[in-house]
Amino acid sequence: MANALTPGDPAPGFSALAVGEDYGDGQIVNLSDFRGRTVVLYFYPKDDTPGCTVQACALRDRYAHLKEQNALAFGISVDSPASHKKFIEKYSLPFPLLSDESHALVEDYGVWVEKSMYGKKYMGTERSTFVIRPDGTIKSIFRKVKPEEHTEKVLNDLAHFEP
Repeated sequence: MANALTPGDPAPGFSALAVGEDYGDGQIVNLSDFRGRTVVLYFYPKDDTPGCTVQACALRDRYAHLKEQNALAFGISVDSPASHKKFIEKYSLPFPLLSDESHALVEDYGVWVEKSMYGKKYMGTERSTFVIRPDGTIKSIFRKVKPEEHTEKVLNDLAHFEP
């Protein structure tokens, strides 16, 4: 793993194109734009695939609870803004997705990893979530998240928030 981030570390800053919610077809956002807010960054492999759809729709269905915790959520994959837009529209996702076509975020957060399917090795995004405190440090990290358990883990973590 390129970067072995741990809770308490400063979250790697970024500049990325956000699609959806208040960002429409795309606006550049920086992690520093959200200083003073809790930010949930969830990395997922690919738009509109079975596991990623389960994960996104579960978050969609409990999104009001996340907002009650005063947290912002961003899904992140290496898919294009156009792919994100279709994914958002198809499943009525109420949160923005960040496009990381350059792989800068997946590399900086250490989630661009070697995977294996049917004996073939390839590089891809590890399904992982980072909860970032308002001061910009990492509160929690969930690696190799199961799509159907992701939202409950995040909400439980936010409910036990220590600033």
